[in-house]
Parts: sequence; C-alpha cells; structure tokens
Amino acid sequence: MENQFRDLQLQQMDALLATWKAAQLSARPRSGWVRAIRESLGMSAAAFARRLGMSHAGVRKLENAEASDVITLASLRKLAEALDCELQYALVPRTSLSQHVKERAESVARERLRPIAHSMALEDQAVQGPLTKLQLELATKELLEGSRRELW
Repeated sequence: MENQFRDLQLQQMDALLATWKAAQLSARPRSGWVRAIRESLGMSAAAFARRLGMSHAGVRKLENAEASDVITLASLRKLAEALDCELQYALVPRTSLSQHVKERAESVARERLRPIAHSMALEDQAVQGPLTKLQLELATKELLEGSRRELW
C-alpha cells in the first residue's frame, strides 16, 4: 500500500510540474523581472519606493539583488505585491521525476553489480550479453520496488 501511495505521489507531482514545463517560460530579463515590469508600467523608482514605504536606494538595492540572484523570496514577494503581480515559484525538473527515479535506480544497480561482475570475470565466470541486461533489469526493479531512500 505504501508503494502505491508513493507511486501515486510521484505521478501527481509529475503531472503538476508538466504544466510548468509546457509553459516554456522565457528567461528572466537581464535587469530582473521587477525592474523590467516597473519600467514597462512607466513607474519611476521613486514612485515604486513610495508604494513600498522605502527609500529609492532601497528599491535600487532590491532590484539589483534580484538581477544578481541574491534576493530572498520574501523580498521578491513584497516587490511583486507592490507591482500588483503574483510571484510564482517552482523547481522544474529537466526530465520527469519518474524518469529521474528510474535512471537513478539503473545507475545504482549498475554500481552495485559492477564489483560482482568484476569478481566473476576474474574467476572466469562472467555473465554475458542478455544475462547481464537481465541482471541489471532485475536489480533496477528491486530498487524501484524498495525504499527510494536507497537510491540517494
């Protein structure tokens, strides 16, 4: 039952993230989203600072922090609110989580089988071709059915 729940959780997260992946969002503007949106609205930094209740220098510092990837999410959320924007945040995997787990299981299985295959080869008992592939598939399947914590 626990494995079914775990697999369902993985599938649901993959489905959730598929929307983000399909969105094909553009890269952040060089000056950062905050400054780009503020300038597009025709809002001066001084007017933005007044909306935020801070100094012009403070706004400049926060905009520079965003552009250089050192801003906090809390600050970014505050700036977004002042621009009447919604901050959306996600980590979007390069491949599906399911694929990532499967590839990791294959990698761990390969690592675990390597010393055994080496020893058997030294004893002139090496497993050949299709049997090697079958061993890898069985070891991978066992890892996927077990605790995912063993994969990392």
